[in-house]
Amino acid sequence: MENKTDKIASKYLGKKTENAEFYSPDYLVAVPRTENREKYGIEEKNLPFEGFDVWHAYEFSALTENGLPVTRLMKLRYGCKSESIIESKSLKLYLNSFNMTRIGKTSRECLEICKKRIENDLKNKLKTEVCVDFIENDATRIEIFKKFKNITDFVDENDITIENFKESPIFLKTKETESEKEHFLMFDSLRSNCRVTHQPDFGEVFIYYKSKRHIEEIGLIKYLCSFRSEFHFHEECCEMIFKRLFDLLEKQDELFVCALYTRRGGIDICPVRWSPNCTISDFYPLIDTKKYARYGIRQ
Repeated sequence: MENKTDKIASKYLGKKTENAEFYSPDYLVAVPRTENREKYGIEEKNLPFEGFDVWHAYEFSALTENGLPVTRLMKLRYGCKSESIIESKSLKLYLNSFNMTRIGKTSRECLEICKKRIENDLKNKLKTEVCVDFIENDATRIEIFKKFKNITDFVDENDITIENFKESPIFLKTKETESEKEHFLMFDSLRSNCRVTHQPDFGEVFIYYKSKRHIEEIGLIKYLCSFRSEFHFHEECCEMIFKRLFDLLEKQDELFVCALYTRRGGIDICPVRWSPNCTISDFYPLIDTKKYARYGIRQ
C-alpha cells in the first residue's frame, strides 16, 4: 500500500512529464521528513545531529534578454531541521523551467536574478532559509577528504561474506580502547534505491568519529552493504547511518556522516550530518555554496 510520503513524492517520479517552456515555481514538491525519522527513533524536536542537504545542479541554464544562453553549475543547501525535503524530479523540472526564460540584460545580471528567485521559491516551499550560488566553469576542485581511507583497506576481502542486503544494524559492533582515537573512513560502494521509482542510487559515504569505542570495520562494511536493497531517499539513508552509529557511541563523542551520491538527471544530492559537538571546520567547504568540494572521479 502506498504511504503518504510516497504518494506526495510520486507526483512526477516515474511519470512522463513535459518540460515547462517558461519559469514556473509550481513544479516544486515538498516531501515531509517525518515518516522515516519516526521509524528510526529520530525525534523532530530533539535531533541527534546538525547538518545540511547539499545539492549540485550541473546543467542549470537560462537566457539573457537578448537570448544568450547562460549555463552554470548551481550549488544549493538548506538545513536538516526543515520539516520537508524537495523531491528531486520536481527540482529538476523547476530548474528546467528557466531554460527558455529571458532574465537580465547581462550574464551576471541573469545569474543574480536567478539566484534570488530560486532562493525565494525554495524558501517559500520549505519554510526554511536556502542558500544558492553559481560556480564558474574554471572553479578549483577542493579535496577535503584527504585523511579518509576506504574501509575495505582495513580488512582482508577473503574474510568477508556478504549475504544480507536489507538494512541490518545487527552487524555493527564496537570494542573499547584505552584512549580516545580519531577514525576517518569511507566506503565507495554505497547503493540504495529510490523509494518511489526503485531505480538504484550510487554514492560514497564518509564517516568520521572520535571515541574510545572502535567500530569494527568488518561489521561496518556489512552494514553499509545492507543498504543495497533498501528503498529510501538519499537524505534518509544518511540519517539512518548516522543514527545507528550515534547509538553505538557515547553522547559526548564526535560523529560526522556524509553521503556523496552520483548525479542522476544532472542533479546530485549530498546530505551531511554531524553531532552537535563535532568540529566541522575541515569539512566546511562541502557545505560552502561558493566552493566545489568533491572526492572521487564519479563526481
